[in-house]
Amino acid sequence: MLILGDQPFKRLWTSELTRMYRVQHPTNQWNPAINVSEQAHGVYLAEGPASNWVVVRDQTGFILVDSGYPADRPLVLDSLRYLGLQPADARAMLITHGHVDHTGSAAHFSRSYGTPILCAPEEVAHVQGKEKHQVTFGQVFVRAWRPRVFRWMIHVIKAGALTAKPSPEARAWDAEELRSLPGSPAAIPLPGHTPGNVAILLPVAGVIAVGDSFVSGHPLSRKTGPQMLHPMYHTDATAALAAIHRLDGIEASIILPGHGPALHMPLAEALAALRS
Repeated sequence: MLILGDQPFKRLWTSELTRMYRVQHPTNQWNPAINVSEQAHGVYLAEGPASNWVVVRDQTGFILVDSGYPADRPLVLDSLRYLGLQPADARAMLITHGHVDHTGSAAHFSRSYGTPILCAPEEVAHVQGKEKHQVTFGQVFVRAWRPRVFRWMIHVIKAGALTAKPSPEARAWDAEELRSLPGSPAAIPLPGHTPGNVAILLPVAGVIAVGDSFVSGHPLSRKTGPQMLHPMYHTDATAALAAIHRLDGIEASIILPGHGPALHMPLAEALAALRS
C-alpha cells in the first residue's frame, strides 16, 4: 500500500486530489448478493472494490481472513450480515499480511467486538503498526503519469489508506490454535511480499487463500489469471517469487486471491502459470 513520506507535501497533494476528484469510496455500488459467493462448503469470497476478504463458517462459528481497506468496513459488516452472521461473533480474524488493504477493519473488530486479530509471528510488528513494509510515495509518484497507476492512486485515497489505524492488540497465532478454528486453517509462510506473509490453507474444503502471494488480477495489470503483483508492492520481489515453491505439493483446487476473482483450478496449474 501507499506511504507518503513528506507530511506537508502529503497534505497538500492529497487534499488537492480529493478536491479535484471529489473522492468518495464506491460503497453504494457494492452488493453482497453479487459480490459475496460460496466457493466451497462454508467458504465465501467477498470481492471488495479493490481488495478481497474471506469468510469461513462451520457449526462452531466463523472466522474472517483479511478485511479489505479501511473504507471497506461497511462492506465487511454487510457481507457478514448477508450470510446471517453477527460481526461480534467472529471467533478470529486471520491476517495474511499487514498491508492496509488487508487489515482495514482489523482495529474495528478488535476494539468493538474483542475479536482476536491473528497473524504470523514475523508479521506482528507490521500489523501492530510498529513497522512498515509497504510501497512508498516515491515509488508511486514516479509512475503516476501512467493512467493505471494514477487511477489506482485515486482509489487508495478513496479507500481510506491514508487514515488507516494499526491493530496494536494483534498477536501471533500457533498451529494448534489455528486448527481449532472453523475450516481447520493452516498457515504456510511465504515471505517476500512482506516478511511474515502467509497463505491460509483450508484442507478439508480444498481451498487456499493466498492473499497477495499471487493474485488473479489487479488495477495495474492488463492480465487475468495467476500472476505476481508489480515488484514495487513486494518487500523483496525476488524472495516473493521464490517463496511460491513452498506451495509445491499442496493439494487445493480453489484459490482465493487478495485481488481478483477466485481461481477454480489445481494449485499446481496456477504455480506453473506463475513460472511460465
